[in-house]
This record gives sequence, C-alpha cells and structure tokens, in this order.
Amino acid sequence: MKLRIGHLSTLYHTSIVMMARPELLEGVLCEVQWNLFGTGPAIVNAFEKGEIDMAYIGLPPAIIGISRGVDIVCIAGGHIEGTVIAAAKGAKGYPESDNLKEILSQFRCIGVPGKGSIHDLILTDAIHSCGLSTKVRNLPWADEVLEAFMKGEVDAVVGTPALAEAVRYYGNGKIVYPPELLWPDNPSYGILVRRDLLSNQKELVREFLIIHEKASEMLRTKVEELSSDIARMMGVVNREFVINTIRISPHYCSKLTEGYIRCSMQLADRLRTLGYIEQEIQEELIFDTSLINEIHPEESHYRSPIT
Repeated sequence: MKLRIGHLSTLYHTSIVMMARPELLEGVLCEVQWNLFGTGPAIVNAFEKGEIDMAYIGLPPAIIGISRGVDIVCIAGGHIEGTVIAAAKGAKGYPESDNLKEILSQFRCIGVPGKGSIHDLILTDAIHSCGLSTKVRNLPWADEVLEAFMKGEVDAVVGTPALAEAVRYYGNGKIVYPPELLWPDNPSYGILVRRDLLSNQKELVREFLIIHEKASEMLRTKVEELSSDIARMMGVVNREFVINTIRISPHYCSKLTEGYIRCSMQLADRLRTLGYIEQEIQEELIFDTSLINEIHPEESHYRSPIT
C-alpha cells in the first residue's frame, strides 16, 4: 500500500522531521509518498479529488472542506499558535505596543498565504474586530508573500514563524505581534485523514501517529541536533534560521487538547460569521480523538520548555 501524505514546507511540521530523519519511517508497513502543497486550501482540494490520504493542515481550511462534504477528520494535533505578524523594523509593534488595532492601522496592505488558510482567517477576524479597512493580499505560497514584502508590494505579512523569520533574516524586518497574542491555543496544524482510511487501515494510521508523536518530542528536546538535519534536507536555510524559527512559537505536541478543540470550534464559528462557510459544523464532524488518546494519554506537551 502507498500512503499519500500532503504537507507544507513548514520546517517545524513533523513531515519535515521525518524527511530529514528518514530512519523514523523504517519498518512502516507501507510506502510513504510525500506531496508538497503551498497552502492548506490546496491540500483540501487534493483530498476532494482523491489525490491524498493524509495531510498536515491548519484547521480552518479543513473545516471549510468538511462543510462542503469533503470526508476528512482531524485525528491528532501538532502545533499551536503558529500565526505571526511581521513588518519592517521601523514599524510600531510589541512590546512597544500590544494594541492590535494600533499596530494593524499602520499598514495599507498586508500579505498572507491562501484565502481560507488559518492565517487568512485570523487576519480577517482581527481587521474585522478592529473595524479597519486594511487591504489583504492573498498569495498561493509563503515564498510569494515574502517576495511581495521585499518588493514593497505589502507593508506587513501574516503567516507562520518561518515566514516571520524570513522577514527578519532576509528583509531586515521584525515581529510586530507575537503568536501567543493571536488567538491563544489556535490550531496551527493537525493531522487529517480520509475517514475511510481511518476505518479500513486503523493500525497503519496508529503506527504513523506514534512516529508523529516521537518526531514532535524531538522538536521539543533535540532542537540543536535536529536543526542541522532539517537545514541540510531543505537546502535553502541554515541551521540558525531553523533554530530561530522553532523557538518563535515552541509549542509542539500530537495531543488534541480541550483548548485546541475549543479554539478550533471558535474559529469554526468565525468562519461562519465572516462568510467562509454557511452552516454550523459539529465537533464530531471535525475531530476523532480515539487513536491519539490511546497513544498520548498523558497531559499535553504544548507548554513544555524546549531544549
């Protein structure tokens, strides 16, 4: 059997850890085929077309897909609080100010990946809640958001810690609003599968989640060692870039916590009120916690210090 997994280029996802450390997948009773996508919405489209079986994805695009009948379910967590606002060094930001309206009002146009991505939803919610008319520019790939910032086509960016670090590293910028202040516990990414895979290949899915949890632990406990392997595998960033990115929002675990699920449901409600989806989506349509609760019965590690 071939397990087709959709993933993003986000360097702290355990997909990247598994590719950097292929020995983690030794003994898995199937061939793993990695499929790279630019955004979560593109991954949902691939699920809808039957092109992938499992994926790493933020919850809002998954919820949008579920609302239109894509038969997928979230079976594990991965990371929380993965949305950051970054801009030029001269911009006003945290800790100088923690007033989100004041910070956002500086910008005429903000770049963000993917309409319907978690970053897009959090930004849209913030602009709406602050009563602003700031223009949002959605781009298919995070690299294109960075390029737009470098060219001066957008004044700020909203996206992953990796995008924020790229703004700092390549664009002489800074983080102006940190991830922990934007929707605490927000579900940066989770593991989604086709429901029929969960039904028909439960032991294979369980096996993968065990590896996913092991890789999550490595992100918490072996940052210095792991960063060199990730940088080498990606080929476009160095070890320092990887370490800095991992430490911007160091909240890695596979568990689906009450906070993770509660925040996901709040985001689902905002998807409806902001017009992304039409109907209310029930929790049981989005989550199946049975396997991860067996694999990870102890308390979550999202708030554990990393070393």
